[in-house]
Amino acid sequence: MTFVLKALAVATTALALLAPSVQAQDFPTKAVRIITPFPPGAGPEAALRVLAEKLQKKWGQPVVIENKPGANGFIAIDAWKRANPDGHELIQLDNVHLTTYPSLFKKLPYDPAKDFEPVAPLFRTYFFVGVGAGSKYKTVGDIVADAKANPGKLNYGSWSVGNPVHLGSALLEAMTGTQMQHVIYKETAMLYTAVATNEMDWALGSLATAGPMQRAGRLKFIAVTGPKRHPAFPDVPTVAESGGPAGYEVTGWTMVASPKGLPKAVADKIQRDIDAALAEPDMKDRYAAFGYEQFPVTRDQFLAFIKSETAKAADIVARTKSSLD
Repeated sequence: MTFVLKALAVATTALALLAPSVQAQDFPTKAVRIITPFPPGAGPEAALRVLAEKLQKKWGQPVVIENKPGANGFIAIDAWKRANPDGHELIQLDNVHLTTYPSLFKKLPYDPAKDFEPVAPLFRTYFFVGVGAGSKYKTVGDIVADAKANPGKLNYGSWSVGNPVHLGSALLEAMTGTQMQHVIYKETAMLYTAVATNEMDWALGSLATAGPMQRAGRLKFIAVTGPKRHPAFPDVPTVAESGGPAGYEVTGWTMVASPKGLPKAVADKIQRDIDAALAEPDMKDRYAAFGYEQFPVTRDQFLAFIKSETAKAADIVARTKSSLD
C-alpha cells in the first residue's frame, strides 16, 4: 500500500511538472486577442497586423487586433490588465509604458512590475529630424543656432507628453541649452502636415509616420537620430554630423506583453513563434518599409534590455525636467 501511495505521489508530481509543457504545446486553443494602444493605420499598429497574419497561419487560430488608442495608452491597458494569464490575451506596448512613464508620471493606473510579463520585442526604430521642404533649416546646427538666438520662439511637435518624439526633442533642448515650445497634435498626420506647411518648425518622425510626407516631397529629413546613417538614407547625416550634439540618440520600440503569471513555457512558445514569424523571408523587407528593424533576443536578454532602457529613460526625464501628475 505504501509503495502504491508513493508511486501515485511520484506520478502526480510528474504530471504537475509536465502540465505547463503540455499547455505550451497545445497553445493556442482558441482565438488570441492583442490589444494595441495605437490607432488603425499607425506604423506600430500596421506592423503588428503584419505579424498577426503570420501568427494566425502558424497557430491555426484567429489573431484579433483590437485598437484602443488615447490617454497615453492607458485606455488600452485598462481594458486589458484584467486578462486571464493564459496567453490568449496579449497587449502591444510602446517602450514608454514600461521604461519611461514610471519616471515621468507621479502616479500610474498600472504597475509595470506587477501587471505585465514582457514576452517579445517586435521592432525598434530611429527617428529623423524633419522640416518642411521649403524650410530655411538645412542642418540641426541651423535649428540650434536659431533657437539660441530666439529663446522660446521655435516650436516642435508630437502627439502626447512623454512619447519618444516629445522626450527626444526635449533632450535636444537640454543637450544644447536651448528653449523651444512643444505643441501637441491629436494625430501624427496633422503633426507632419504642420511641419510640411512650416506651421511647425521641426519634428522628429519615423519612416512610418513622417515617411509619407517625405516621399511626397513636402517634408525633408536633415538628420537621423541613430548612431550611424540609415541604410535607406545614406545621404542623411546623423545629428552629430548635422551640427547637433555628439552622443544624441533617440529610439523607439514596441513589445508584446502578457498578464503577469503566464507560465514560462507558454511565454517561451509565444516568443519562439513571434521570432519565427519575424524571421520569415518577406518580413525583413515588410518591416523595413516602415523603417523598423527586428532585434530578436532571448527572454532573459529582453528583460535585461528593458532594465537598461528604464535607466536611460529615467536619466532623460531628469535631464529634461519632465514630470506629470
